[in-house]
Amino acid sequence: MTAQLIDRFQRTIEYVRLSVTDRCDLRCRYCLPEGYRDFQEPDTWLSFDEIERVVRAFTELGVARIRLTGGEPLTRRDLPTLAARLARLPGLDDLSLSTNAVQLKKYAADLHRAGVRRLNVSLDSLHADRFAAITGGGHLNKVLDGLMAAKAVGFSPIKLNMVVMRDVNDDEIEDMVRFSLEHGFTLRLIETMPLGETGRAATEQFVDLQKIRQRLAETFDLVPAVMPGGGPARYVQVAGTDLKIGFITPLSQHFCETCNRVRLAADGTLYLCLGQNDKVELRPLLRQGISNAELKRQIHAAIALKPERHEFKEQPRKIIRFMSSTGG
Repeated sequence: MTAQLIDRFQRTIEYVRLSVTDRCDLRCRYCLPEGYRDFQEPDTWLSFDEIERVVRAFTELGVARIRLTGGEPLTRRDLPTLAARLARLPGLDDLSLSTNAVQLKKYAADLHRAGVRRLNVSLDSLHADRFAAITGGGHLNKVLDGLMAAKAVGFSPIKLNMVVMRDVNDDEIEDMVRFSLEHGFTLRLIETMPLGETGRAATEQFVDLQKIRQRLAETFDLVPAVMPGGGPARYVQVAGTDLKIGFITPLSQHFCETCNRVRLAADGTLYLCLGQNDKVELRPLLRQGISNAELKRQIHAAIALKPERHEFKEQPRKIIRFMSSTGG
């Protein structure tokens, strides 16, 4: 195996968030503007062959975790086929998927057969009207049906990702805890981030999750916990149950010192940090016939550009791209 990917701050990169499309079938208020249509054309996306080639290079460099993201990854045609191809790559220990679950009922069984085992599902409200308002018209029942289908075919763990917004859904957190307890899901609470104009607008509803953790402790007996996976959440567990609650806090308590991930966008752009502009364009190199050895050298060179930390607090207007175009 070629030398592992270690950046200049001695962080080992072992996790790639792989976007397969920038398109989404929802319009969550903190991600995409209402009516947004300025998506890339499919011929700018990496093909399945190109994706497999890049992922193989990463796994040969020590990356063991791949998460399929978007946009909404289930809008990419034949996604289970791609998942099966990636799952067979030597060295890949963990293939997971982030989804809004709108189409999950249709694809859950095929994805599980393909080798996807873990799911993160965006769910910001359990009230149908509020869910529709947050997502630009989404139907909560489709998401719940998708969740139950995923549970039935054996995905584990299934993590619910709830972006907490003041005066929008912050009164639902205890209900979301109880819902997760009932169904055996993991709950992850996420602070809003100033990514793109919609993200900056959403930070007006920013909620400090340190305070939410204190609030939950008044109702539930919380004890420290850990959970395997490559992500940034800090976990507690509800004592006497299997429920773990994660807190993802890019603003109130950033986790940059332990960042182990990069993002590959659907168009082949390798983003080294969610909150910085450092990037390397891999698609032109692939289509110019780059060798496998040179592709690995390019990846090594890209990792050397990875910044120490984001600057969401210091420069909230720095990043103008949307989350959907970055890779989730």
